[in-house]
Amino acid sequence: MNLRVLRTELLRSAALWAGVIILTTALLLLYAIDGGWWHGSVRWNTQWTSLALWTRGLLAYLWPVAAGLGALYGLRDHRSRMPELLASMPRPAWQRAAVPATAMALGLTVGFGALLVTGGVQVALAPTSYTHYGWLPISAVAILALVAAAVLGMGVARTLPSPLTPPIVAVLFLVVTVMLMQEGDSALPTARLGSHLLSQFSPVVAEPRQALLTPTGAVHLGQMIWLLGLLATGFALLAATRRRGRLMALLPAAVGAALALVVLPAVPKDSYRIDQAAAARVCEGQVCVTELSRDRLPALAPVATRALGALSAALGDDAPERVWEETTPRAVGDLRRLDPSTVLVNFEDPNMGATKGDALLRRLIGEGLAPNCQAVSSRESSGDMAITTQSVLASWALGSYKPIEGDVYDRKSYLATAERAWKEFTALSAQQQRNRVIEVRRAALRCEFTLAENLAGGPQ
Repeated sequence: MNLRVLRTELLRSAALWAGVIILTTALLLLYAIDGGWWHGSVRWNTQWTSLALWTRGLLAYLWPVAAGLGALYGLRDHRSRMPELLASMPRPAWQRAAVPATAMALGLTVGFGALLVTGGVQVALAPTSYTHYGWLPISAVAILALVAAAVLGMGVARTLPSPLTPPIVAVLFLVVTVMLMQEGDSALPTARLGSHLLSQFSPVVAEPRQALLTPTGAVHLGQMIWLLGLLATGFALLAATRRRGRLMALLPAAVGAALALVVLPAVPKDSYRIDQAAAARVCEGQVCVTELSRDRLPALAPVATRALGALSAALGDDAPERVWEETTPRAVGDLRRLDPSTVLVNFEDPNMGATKGDALLRRLIGEGLAPNCQAVSSRESSGDMAITTQSVLASWALGSYKPIEGDVYDRKSYLATAERAWKEFTALSAQQQRNRVIEVRRAALRCEFTLAENLAGGPQ
């Protein structure tokens, strides 16, 4: 390909503007909407995998846009009324098609690449302890998807040169994207409608909810095969000048789909995996977090060690022995897997992840004395019941009453209930208090949580 011709195409066509539109649309979605990409440990600008997955998720909007832009670009020759003139030239049709297709591919790559650079700079400046290259295949599939959609749109517009072609192509891509969309509320992302296997034909991934999860290599390979087939079909349609050539152009997409069906996993457990390097435990004494959360360890370790000491003094041999960050994938609403010997730390819990100092100490002690089976995150809540009970028990272990500072529904009611429960509980004798704490803890480990109002009563 003549680089001079390609340069002229880039400067005088809408190819670079397509990249600008993709970049602008993505940034508007990210910065104008207070979505999940700004919350929790899976923020798009704090971890490399989260960056790749959130920008892949934006393809739900960008993929149809790229296809529509490609179709609009493919109408250029028809609008200029020169298809017959170009067809009469001795130059091979595929060479003529290669220039605009390459220009569009470069424009989209630059646009999406600028989006990745925008997020990547923020990730690099954040306290990110886990740097890796496993996010690159995720983003490579996204770029390939945009290019394949645009070139296919160009080919369809060249085959069906009508002003209605671009909007129809965009709408069809949007419909397919919606039908194949995955949901992330289950333990592992899976199809919302129909087959999980077919849902992977869309490059859009479910909203990331668990920072340690990442797609497997089989997903990357299968999607690349399918998208390369779409790209080849789009280019063949763009270069075809006869009906037979247009019919043969459908073959690469069919072959790509068939091969992808063989390679893509059929069940969610083979499509997603825990990133073992990110999940590797980093410990300071009996306090352990994942490599992904290493930056939290210096602040957590001394407070957690104090909490373990207080729990040991309160419970004796029955006290938890360690503090660990949770790593087990689970569906939204599923109960947590509790261990009597471990205080679990969930950084997605706003009462844990953003808490420091004395408030964190009381939260850890409360979690050790009355562990909550119900997880708390940006998508889940157990109400004020757990934190109220934990406030009373943590105050008992530390010998002074102070409610745990946290995100509660009704602060006035929370404070009043906790204070009333504290007075009733401390009215018991010292031995009764300890016996009651042991009963409450055993019930909590069985996921039978005791209301704060009943702390001074018998087993509930």
